[in-house]
Amino acid sequence: MKTHNKDAYALILDAIDGGMFRPGDRLVESDLADRFGVSRTPIREALQRLETQSLLTRDGRSLIVASLDHGQLADLYAVRTELEGLAARLASRHATEEEIIVLRDMVEEDRALINDPSALARANRRFHKMIHLASHNRFLVQQLGLVHRSMALMATTSLAAKGRGAVALAEHGAIVEAIASHDEDAAYTALKNHISVAFVTRLKLDASSGES
Repeated sequence: MKTHNKDAYALILDAIDGGMFRPGDRLVESDLADRFGVSRTPIREALQRLETQSLLTRDGRSLIVASLDHGQLADLYAVRTELEGLAARLASRHATEEEIIVLRDMVEEDRALINDPSALARANRRFHKMIHLASHNRFLVQQLGLVHRSMALMATTSLAAKGRGAVALAEHGAIVEAIASHDEDAAYTALKNHISVAFVTRLKLDASSGES
């Protein structure tokens, strides 16, 4: 039962993260069980867990995918900026040569995805997760995992903005080179600035679409 419970939770979380379910979408226990081929009990327990984590919220008797208002978005980015910057600082101190090679390869390989915002967004998450792991601090990795879980509640990716993909990859390259040079301050600043630019881009996207 424990394995099924974990599977159901991961399936729903991945569906939210991948955009299958978007903020405001209603999640129905029976529909989810049919879609994922999982019995209703682990689905029900997974939904309860997601509600506890504020990824789902109540709308009457229904559970819907939560959304972030302007204040919550600002709070999330404030925390993310500091934690990501710390991860880059620690990675510049602790990353192995192999981890640096992987980060460099990611930047090069992701150039082929510049015109595919969804694929680039997935690659972007992998890139950041690699930096988290390269920090070699499991408590920081856990906290960043919680932050990135909440990022799934954003209806769009900032990488969808015109020209943002190419700029983001250039920023990724600068971050990796700072880590490779073991320049802690440069790595910290480069990643903080990268997140700040992404936040500004997202605010502009939301403003142009009329979203909060």
